[in-house]
Amino acid sequence: MDLPFAPEPSAAAGAPPPLINLALQGGGSHGAFTWGVLDALLDDGRLDIEGISGTSAGAMNAVALAHGFALSEGKTRIQRHEAARQALDNFWNGIVDMGALSSSLSKMQRAPFGILFGLMGTGNSSTKLWTDAMTRYWSSSMSPYQSNPFDINPLKDFLEKQVDFDRLAAARQPETPKVFVVATRVASGKAEVFSGKRLTASAVMASACLPMVFQAVEIDGDHYWDGGYSGNPGIHPLIYRCDSRDIVLVQINPILRSKLPTTSAEIANRVNEITFNAALIAEMRAIDFVKRLLAEGKLEAAHYKDVLMHRIDGGQALEKFEAATRASTEKGLIHSLRDLGMLCGKEWLQKRFTSLGIKSTLNITRDYLDDLRMPVEKAEPAPAVPATLAADPTAPAPPPVFPPGAGLL
Repeated sequence: MDLPFAPEPSAAAGAPPPLINLALQGGGSHGAFTWGVLDALLDDGRLDIEGISGTSAGAMNAVALAHGFALSEGKTRIQRHEAARQALDNFWNGIVDMGALSSSLSKMQRAPFGILFGLMGTGNSSTKLWTDAMTRYWSSSMSPYQSNPFDINPLKDFLEKQVDFDRLAAARQPETPKVFVVATRVASGKAEVFSGKRLTASAVMASACLPMVFQAVEIDGDHYWDGGYSGNPGIHPLIYRCDSRDIVLVQINPILRSKLPTTSAEIANRVNEITFNAALIAEMRAIDFVKRLLAEGKLEAAHYKDVLMHRIDGGQALEKFEAATRASTEKGLIHSLRDLGMLCGKEWLQKRFTSLGIKSTLNITRDYLDDLRMPVEKAEPAPAVPATLAADPTAPAPPPVFPPGAGLL
């Protein structure tokens, strides 16, 4: 689909556009919301992108966007933005087309792709499939090594047709953003960041490898599972390997849910959300800690970056969508999610653009932090020493008196 060209940016003459980094969460088909956000940022034309970190569907958005930039190196800035928009459009409409054609695939071929992007047909509930897959995994009755012994996954073939990874590895900065894809190393449980020449279709598939559905992805002798367990998305590459202080998080997993989950499907979905937000919350805690130490003058600003955090919150906007929609590629749904993302992206630009490079617009303390410390109570003054004991230097000193919990952190 040919997209309209963006207008010329209206920035002051001679002033460079604000440079930002993007952190893109995963969340199955809800990644189409992120597509809409990215389309709005590119269409607006006032921003440049230095780096992108993505996990799972966020990784797919990242490589598709960067692929468009890489294809258009040497062209004008606006043409590069339009090429990135077109690459995202091609990717997501290709996913829709794969869903429409899924009936031509065998059941074995559809199974792994269907769990991630909903190609199992209308006869099965995607939420039920997810729950059943978790149950089978934890009960050890069937693993992906049994259900899909040949490790067939059409999504990898599709991804390789959509993204030229060799060209992406050879791309030049700053015309093409740096891309960081996070997967979880099975042996250690630690995050592994793939970038540059290590960024391949296998790395992206590793970032989206749900262990109860897919066989672990082997890369250079190591095995990897979904990056959401260790970084959803990984923010540290954007801090240490990019210059810009501004990081825009596109969040599609809600932190808060007002309704208590009571059905098995609702419980499984909420457990999934909490699990895949845990690493993000930990990184936010670390960022907030460093920012507070910098503000208090306890760290040297010359050695530590004062990160400016921003967020386009799809988690709240997507709360009305049922969990089953994460595994649906129905055209109307995908385009509705894109349109919602475009709306949220434009609203964020309208409200937050002028803060870029100046201040954070995300309240980390309010939205992400909890207090894991034991309550600290002031110790009561020790009782006065009796005069008779004070006069006797050989008498043992009375033991100190502390209320329960005093001094514990």
